[in-house]
Amino acid sequence: MTSFIKPLSIAAVVGTLFASIVPASPASAAGAVKPTIVLVHGAFADASSWDGVAAILQKDGYTVIGAANHLRSVKSDADSVARVVNSVPGAVVLVGHSYGGSVISAAAQAGGNVKALVYVAAFAPDAGETAAGLSGKYPGGTLGTALAKPVPLADGSNDLFIEQAKFHDQFAADLPAAKARLMAVGQRPITDAALNEASPAPGWKGIPSWFVYGKADKNIPAEALAFMAKRANAKKTIVIDGASHVVMSSHPAEVAKLIEEAAGSVK
Repeated sequence: MTSFIKPLSIAAVVGTLFASIVPASPASAAGAVKPTIVLVHGAFADASSWDGVAAILQKDGYTVIGAANHLRSVKSDADSVARVVNSVPGAVVLVGHSYGGSVISAAAQAGGNVKALVYVAAFAPDAGETAAGLSGKYPGGTLGTALAKPVPLADGSNDLFIEQAKFHDQFAADLPAAKARLMAVGQRPITDAALNEASPAPGWKGIPSWFVYGKADKNIPAEALAFMAKRANAKKTIVIDGASHVVMSSHPAEVAKLIEEAAGSVK
């Protein structure tokens, strides 16, 4: 099912810290234990991109973990996230943004406790596919022309950044310019090798998935995101008019609501 909703005027949500791993997830009023929400950021971002979403989830009684995504390779990044997931007692809802979708797809089956996947403007590759290949599958992506000069690494790969002057328009056009400038300064680079690494068998083939993305995404074309959501047989797909690639930052309420819907499906 696909829903189309207009942008909402949402008050800024501030002052959140990601929860540390704890022995058990909070219980709801009815006594049922809520799943833990593990959030995985993508390229050119960090865990603070989830601040608005995390604040809402915490307020609603969820344990939230912002897992580190090192942005080095699909395999090593997925292994790192899988170790975090495996350390969590009980069920997990695994949420990925952008390249983080490739990571959660690969990490999801490692421990057996991931019960739902949520893709937030994220790649959902099949076995053998790459993030670079999927982003170029349909027209509309402009990331390539927004990248700064690559930074060479010792292993022969390169770190990739978005040019700071182009960051707002390319990555976060629906956020205030002042906020985007700070995000550009703090962006985390990804290796070109990670974007071109073939993905393993994906978790979405056996684990229910939910999708949310913006129609104005310039990193991953909306048509590519729609293709991946349909292929994954998503339980629900939300498409937000005018939303940029950082839809979780500009529309935290809608993203948090979808994550909670996925969490509510966990028995």
